[in-house]
Amino acid sequence: MIGLLFLIIRTLTFTMTDKIYIPADYVPVLIQSLVAFGFVAVTMVATHFITSKRKRIRTLRKDENFECGIEVQGNARFPFSVKYFLVAILFVLFDVEIIFFYPWAINFLQMAWREFFAMLLFVSLLLFGFYYIYKKGALEWNNDE
Repeated sequence: MIGLLFLIIRTLTFTMTDKIYIPADYVPVLIQSLVAFGFVAVTMVATHFITSKRKRIRTLRKDENFECGIEVQGNARFPFSVKYFLVAILFVLFDVEIIFFYPWAINFLQMAWREFFAMLLFVSLLLFGFYYIYKKGALEWNNDE
């Protein structure tokens, strides 16, 4: 079963046989990564030395939450409906799946029919997942429950 799945994925994936990449092609990526990590390291070390070394005073008033100058009223720990979290997770799920459309759209003119059918399979699975969550009522906001 796994071998068949691997064979299907291997046949449907996009392969570039006309380009051969050598390690020198990855030098700009390496330089950009080094600059990014170096910036993070230098910033962390610099803020450690720049900040003041004053003694921190802890009081009950200082540890309270403060938002926009409004005094805290009531308890912030009341139960939320699971639907908020479910919709957030579904948004992230479908948003990440949409990211896979970008490389396909960029390389659309150079692709063969195999890649078109692979994307058609992907879209059909995406729509099936959307249909499934719609039928399960994950997008309903009724308060009847």
